[in-house]
Amino acid sequence: MLADHAKICVQGGHGGSGCMSFRREKYVPRGGPDGGDGGRGGDVVLVSSERVRDLAGFTRRIHYRAPAGGHGRGAGRHGADGRTLRVEVPPGTEVRTLGEQLVADLVEPGSAVVVAEGGEGGRGNRCFVSSTRRAPHFAERGLPGQEHWLLLHMKLLADVGLVGAPNAGKSSLLAALTRARPKIAAYPFTTIEPNLGVVTLADGRTLVLADIPGLIEGASEGVGLGHEFLAHVERTRALVYVADASQGEEAARRDLRTIHAELGAFQPALIERPRIVAFSKVDLPGGSWARDLGGAPRDVDLGASCPVVSISSVSGVGLSTLVDTVQRALPAAVESPAEVIRPATVLRPGGERAADFVVDREGGSWRVRGAALERLVAKADLENEEAVAYLQQVMERAGVSTALRRAGAEPGATVLVGESEFELL
Repeated sequence: MLADHAKICVQGGHGGSGCMSFRREKYVPRGGPDGGDGGRGGDVVLVSSERVRDLAGFTRRIHYRAPAGGHGRGAGRHGADGRTLRVEVPPGTEVRTLGEQLVADLVEPGSAVVVAEGGEGGRGNRCFVSSTRRAPHFAERGLPGQEHWLLLHMKLLADVGLVGAPNAGKSSLLAALTRARPKIAAYPFTTIEPNLGVVTLADGRTLVLADIPGLIEGASEGVGLGHEFLAHVERTRALVYVADASQGEEAARRDLRTIHAELGAFQPALIERPRIVAFSKVDLPGGSWARDLGGAPRDVDLGASCPVVSISSVSGVGLSTLVDTVQRALPAAVESPAEVIRPATVLRPGGERAADFVVDREGGSWRVRGAALERLVAKADLENEEAVAYLQQVMERAGVSTALRRAGAEPGATVLVGESEFELL
């Protein structure tokens, strides 16, 4: 079965911790702090690749975590940044949050999106040297990377979609036009997953055809197999409505109206796509009424006239006419360069200031919100007295105590910053 849905967990690499170190050199009477910084954790990137056919691999592996950044070391040596974890997905994959918010649509092969940022590395003790702090005995910890659960939805990339009722002859048509070998039988719902085939045109170009499993009335609401695979029609540039002519003209037209209505109910834009009607099985006794239709526009109860072709996948009647008609109806393809998408702004040191914060009342406590302050607190070693003293100094300079008192906080009040808790002095 074609796997076109998956749920995965992605996590950026943990940032490396900074190093607390002092020089120890012969003949140097006074050493100094020389702890290096920790490396940044690796990112998780989803990459569209033609080497992947569907999302079946994501049913066997769900969790994807990028490598961590290296820890800082003495002699000013910084930790290495974690490697980027590249996860390949098939072209045509939509990436969404659990709330179905679109993160990226990876249509073009080679396009990519960063779905989990690596954690920031901690600074080594040499970064905290000042005129009054000549030998800092503390360093920062690295931050964890982002972690998200994501939904992957794959929609086939095809130039032309073959749609029709069960047993209309779509699979036979695909096999006659291409080298695809879909299952063909004389009972409904033979096709239970989309099939792809490639048609080579006279000028050397190729068209990709997709055989969509049979649609019946109510398919847009989940009846039959249609609802599960209607999404694969969304990316097609044109549609071929295949109807069985051997069942009589009224029945064939009724099938066309049903297919047209279900496509419009699923997504109204689908009925605006270029469409061609192919009456199949015209070589059978009941299909004689539909013979000699050579691609001219006709009114077949689909809201507007469209090219109509009579075909037989067995004898080959009308197949070349159908290909020529489809080629004329296709809109010009638009080339779009592959790119790497970053869905959110990446925070880097220096991007915000510690003074950028707000104070809110939260139950019986006070909450200080600010990206820079929260990051500093998360990286601080709160079991180290010097690290706590440095953090208090930064918060005082940023005006946190003053803002809390103006908001009504009294000495002894509980102050929350990120996941840490402090007491207002």
